[in-house]
Amino acid sequence: MPVSAPESLPSPRGAHLEMVGAVLAGDGLERVAEIAAAHAGAPVAVIVPRLAAPVEAWAPYERYVAKRLAGGRPDRPAEVCAEVPIVSGKQELGAVLLLGKGGADAGEYLHVAAVAALTEVAVAEARDETEQTLRGSFLEEVLTRDDLDPGDIVRRAARLGCDLSAGAVGLCADPGERAPGRLLAAISGERPGALAQTVGGRVYALLPGSLEDARRVANRLGQALVGISSHYTDAGDVRRALEEADLVLGVTLAGGGPPGEEIGGGTYRLLFRVLASHPEEVKSFYEDTLAPLVRYDGQYSTDLVGTLEAYLSQNCNMNATAQTIHAHRHTVSYRLERVKELSGLDPFTSEDRERLGLGLKAYRIIEPRLPR
Repeated sequence: MPVSAPESLPSPRGAHLEMVGAVLAGDGLERVAEIAAAHAGAPVAVIVPRLAAPVEAWAPYERYVAKRLAGGRPDRPAEVCAEVPIVSGKQELGAVLLLGKGGADAGEYLHVAAVAALTEVAVAEARDETEQTLRGSFLEEVLTRDDLDPGDIVRRAARLGCDLSAGAVGLCADPGERAPGRLLAAISGERPGALAQTVGGRVYALLPGSLEDARRVANRLGQALVGISSHYTDAGDVRRALEEADLVLGVTLAGGGPPGEEIGGGTYRLLFRVLASHPEEVKSFYEDTLAPLVRYDGQYSTDLVGTLEAYLSQNCNMNATAQTIHAHRHTVSYRLERVKELSGLDPFTSEDRERLGLGLKAYRIIEPRLPR
């Protein structure tokens, strides 16, 4: 049965004031729809897809409006007798739907509800902007401070909707030519409980859940280059998680990682974790193994590092190594002797080969940070 308009609010202006008051009081679009319905003489739905439908029964109308905003031509639900677009500038954000015949002046109140809905959109956007600012400042603190208390980290993250009590995986992405906001939206869509923000031109995120969950998020970021860390169980290690993800991204951007071996696994992952917490140890190991070869190659335009890498990848088979680098077998032998002379490690003995192999991996992960 149609509801008559309250005598205290006989005009569209009065209805508008009541609707805006409801929005500012936090009652949302559901209350705006109730006020509009009371004046229009029939049920009303106020649909803004970006805000999500506050009433479960509005779900079919949200799908209808969302499809239309996306450029489709969906059939209008039979019970919708009239609709008024919700427009900001030249952008249509949603629609106010009259779900019944209504009174003769119902259209006026639909327009009033559409204007009031813009206030709710503005309130929601301001709330989101504030939350993003808080998230960004929190992540910046995590990245720059090593004195944050683990318990405080968990509590502050929880206030932002992120549960770090069981640890997290760090993610770092380079948006390239894409807008960072698209990556942030993709991360939020895949992992609503994640903390993500742009810091220094890169997108950083803390992802609660498993490493497999983090890989699914990374896959959602399309063509963006992404680095992910190991899973850190202690909230006090979230900075290391983000730093490790940043290191992995740096290697990816530099084209590092030998063919057939994922940068994010095995010995590489162990080295990334050590580098994130004790960078001097990895750099020291590099200096003790590969650094003399790298400097020699740079000075004399040779390829001792490439020859050693090929030799190890070919299971120390001289003939296979020669074919791989398109050189004579004697050339390979000569270069490996130079490796021994410069590094003090013999690639023909198993123990020294292991050190050289680990040195190669250390070189690949710190190469992007070496002086040019």
